[in-house]
Amino acid sequence: MYIYNEHSPWRILLSERGAVEAASWPAALHSLKSVLQEMYGSPDLGAARRLQPDMVRELFALDIPAWRISQLLSDHNDWVYRRSIELSLEEMLAQGWGSPPCRFCILSLGSGARHESLLSPDQDNAMIIESYPDQQHHEIDTWFQALAERFTDRLDQADIPLCKGHVMARWPLWRKNLDQWCEQMRFWTRRRVVRQVQFSNILLDFYPVYGDVSLCEAFRDCIVEIMPNAGLFLGEMSDLLDETPVALDRFGRVQGDGRDAPHATALNIKRQGLLPLQSALRLLSLRAGIRAIDSRGRLRALVECRVISEREASALDAALGRLQSLLLQSQMASLEQGRMVDGWINQGQLDEAGLQLLRLDLLQIQQLQKRARVQAHS
Repeated sequence: MYIYNEHSPWRILLSERGAVEAASWPAALHSLKSVLQEMYGSPDLGAARRLQPDMVRELFALDIPAWRISQLLSDHNDWVYRRSIELSLEEMLAQGWGSPPCRFCILSLGSGARHESLLSPDQDNAMIIESYPDQQHHEIDTWFQALAERFTDRLDQADIPLCKGHVMARWPLWRKNLDQWCEQMRFWTRRRVVRQVQFSNILLDFYPVYGDVSLCEAFRDCIVEIMPNAGLFLGEMSDLLDETPVALDRFGRVQGDGRDAPHATALNIKRQGLLPLQSALRLLSLRAGIRAIDSRGRLRALVECRVISEREASALDAALGRLQSLLLQSQMASLEQGRMVDGWINQGQLDEAGLQLLRLDLLQIQQLQKRARVQAHS
C-alpha cells in the first residue's frame, strides 16, 4: 500500500516561500505563479483569501488531485491565521498591552487541523496557555482574551467567518491553560454525556497554527494517554456515528437523507460522506492511541497497528480523494454560477460509472463505521 505522504514539493512550491522564489518557475506555471504571489503578497487578507478559487482553477488545469489541493488551501488558511495573529500582537503592543505574559499556542480545529479544508470554511480554533498560578488567572486570561478577540475578528474580516457554534479561542471553553485542558479532558472522558462527546469530536482534531508547539504536543500526549481506556466515552462517540449515516438506503443504493436538500437530486456529500469517514477514523485512532490527525495519516497508522488491512486503507484513501474531488468541483461550479459554496453535489449530473463508484465508496465508509463501533465497545 502507498498512501501519499503529506510532505510534498507542491506544499513547498505553493507556499509563502514558493511565492518568494517563484522567479525560477517554468513558463507553463506563469498563471499559477501570479495567483500565488498575490495570495501571499497581499496586505489585505480578505483579498488574499478571495484568490483561492483562482488557485484551485489553476491546479485543476495541472491535474493536481483534489486531496492535494485541499492541503494547499489549508496551508494558505494557516498563513492567514498566522498573519491575523501577528497583526493582532503588533496592535496590542502598540496599544500598551505589552508582550504575551507567558507561552501560548493557538490551534486550528476540525478540517483545517487535518489539512482537509475545501472552499469557504468557517472558524474553529482554540488556545492553550502555559500553566500559571491560579491567583494570576484574571490578569493572564484577560490578556489572551483580548488577543483572541482581535485575531478572530481579523479572520472574520478575511472571509473566514466567526463560528456560529462559538468554537473559538475568544470564548473561555476554548481557551485554557495546559493543566486546565488536561483536567477538562479527564472530566469529559469519565462520563458518557452526549454534549461533552460532541465538544470532544470538535476538539480532538487539533493542529498548532501559531505559538509554542510544545504546548500542543504536551496536550496530545495527554489525549493519547487518556483515550484508549475511556470506554464509556468512546462508546458514546460510537453511538453518535448513527447521527451521521452515509448516503445509502437500506438496499445499498445512493440516497441522501433529504434534510434541507436544495433540489431533488442534491446529495450532501460533506455530511453524508466525508464526515462519516473522518469520524470513524477519529474514533478508531483514539481507541488505538494514534497521534496522527489527518485522515491519510490515520489510515497509515491504523494499518501499522493492524486495525485495518492495507487493502481497506487503500480503498478508503481512494474514496476520500474522490469525495473531496466531487465536492470541490461542485463548490467551484457554485461560485461560477454566483451561488453560495456548501457541502452539496448534484448526483443527477453523475454518469452511471460515476454513480456506481460513489456507491462503492460509500459502502467502504459504511463498513468502516461498523468496524469503529465494534472496536469502541471491545
